[in-house]
Formats: sequence, structure tokens, C-alpha cells
Amino acid sequence: MTSNVPSLRRPASTSYSSKANDAAHNGPLFVVFNPGAGSSDAGQERTLMEKIFSEAGREVEFLRITDPSQLAQTARQAVERAQERHGVVVAAGGDGTISAVAAAVLGSGCPFGVLPQGTFNYFGRANAIPQGTEAAARALLGASISPVQVGLLNGRLFLVNASVGLYPQLLEDRESWKRKLGRSRVVAFFSGLVTLIQARSQLDLQIDVGGKVISMRTPTLFVGNNDLQLTRVGIDNAKVAALSQGLLTGIAVRPIGTWALFGLLMRGVIGRLGDAENIDSFSFRRLTVKPRHVKRIKTAIDGEIQWMNTPLVFEVAQEALLLMVPAAADRAEIA
Repeated sequence: MTSNVPSLRRPASTSYSSKANDAAHNGPLFVVFNPGAGSSDAGQERTLMEKIFSEAGREVEFLRITDPSQLAQTARQAVERAQERHGVVVAAGGDGTISAVAAAVLGSGCPFGVLPQGTFNYFGRANAIPQGTEAAARALLGASISPVQVGLLNGRLFLVNASVGLYPQLLEDRESWKRKLGRSRVVAFFSGLVTLIQARSQLDLQIDVGGKVISMRTPTLFVGNNDLQLTRVGIDNAKVAALSQGLLTGIAVRPIGTWALFGLLMRGVIGRLGDAENIDSFSFRRLTVKPRHVKRIKTAIDGEIQWMNTPLVFEVAQEALLLMVPAAADRAEIA
């Protein structure tokens, strides 16, 4: 089924150097590989990638993640090598891995490639990158730079979303269930139900949007930077289109009870969240959030849980990410 998601949205600024363009087409590939993402055999995945790149005459070096705490450091090493040898930094993993590697790449001048290995893969799917390892690797060989918008939360990069309140708790509980029962959308859905049943607290926020300060009570504040994800849950087209205009989209849930929260979850599953009366959505370039009487707060950034000092500042990064996007013939249907 063809999606109505705007295809391959790009920020207004799309400039990059001829050196970056040459690296994208001819430079060595430095692959930050997270074998913990997805469910496929890691050894087979690496062997397949190496075979495809070698057969195409493209030099490749794998930097394997053996300890998740070393991901950021390994990503920086990949960037340093790519800068020295005029190459491409490639992230092979789920949205969390891709986001962490992108944070190291942003502003480096290096092209950025993606080989999706996770469960949801919103970033790769929104940019028409094939989800299978073989197809994604072959598509990368013929890909070209196409800059994409980046969001920041207190200076930390996000490609898909960032949030506070109930949504980070949903993600944290989901990971706990996955460790026990494995990765699947069914596990994710039922872990969400349990979290909603136990949910009690509300955030008391002061929000500054373009100099206008409002007070808000909400169980969760969600900021989206991925048109595919927003479309899938049913956010209206105007808010989705705002992403292509250099903006982010905020979604806040009004104070409601457990059963109403369950109703919102079901609306999100069937793509009707934007129709809900208990949802407020808005677009912005910079948003300052001050939780009352809270100095540190739990956040989620592209699926990774982090504690941050307040106030929280959500904004669009000034620089774009130099993403390697497949040629027209290699693009996957955005679905």
C-alpha cells in the first residue's frame, strides 16, 4: 500500500562540500556495527555486508560494539577515521544505534550511511532505505548525499523523537519485557498496557514557545522529528508537513484516567491519534520546558532513556545530517 508520507523530506539548507560528495561515492566505509540490534545472526550479517562491499571494490572496516557503554566512543573513532581517509561513517543497528552514531557524525563533514538492523527502524524507513541487510548494503553503494533535519534536546541529537513523562516509562518497561520475552510488536503492545494500568503521575510544566509561556499538566510530552511515525499514529497532515518546513511537532496528552489513556493507545495503533479530543499538537522550531519543582527528569531520546537537567530545550539543529539516500531504483517503498 502506498503511503501518504512526504517522501524524503529535507531541510531548507542542503549544501555540502565536493569532498563529502566524493567520499560518498568512492571513500572507504567505516561501519559501526551493533550486533545486539534486531534478531538476525550477527556473524552472518557482517559476512554478508563485507561480501557485498568487497565485490563492489569498496573498502570497508567494521567497528563492532561489544559494550553498549562504548557506543559513543566507537562512533567518534569511526568519524576520526572517516575524516582522515575521506570516507563514510555507517551505522548498522536500530534507531538507538543510528541516533548515537549520527550524533558523532553531525558537523564532521562526513557522509552518513544507515544499514537498519532494529525492530521499528523509523529513520531508515522514512528515508526509503531497504530493511533487509543485503538490499540496504547494495543501496548504500549507489546512494548519494541528501541532508536531513536533526532535532536536539539539551544539545543531544534525536532523529525520530524525544519525550518526557509517560512515554519514556513505556519505553523503559518495554525493554524490560523484551529482555524476558524477546523483541516483537506484540510484546511491545502488551508491555504498554501494563504501564498504562500502573500510570498515576502528571507533569506540571511551563512551556515557552516563541516567547509565549503557557502552563500545562500532562502525563507525557512527545516531540516528533519523523514524518513516518507521526503519520502512522494519525497526527494530522499539517503537523507532519511542518517537519519539511524546518519545524518539530509536539504532542501533549491532557490529564486523563487510565481507560482514556488506553483509548489513546488504541487510537495510535490504528492511526487515529490526531482525532482524539485529549490530544494537543503543535509545531515549533524551539521549545523550552520547565517542570515545576523538578531539577532532573527522565527523558527518552530515540528510544534511549536518559536523565537530564531542567529546563529542557527542544530545537532544530542548525546543521543537517549528510545522509546517504538510495538512488531512485534502490529506494524501498515508505511503509
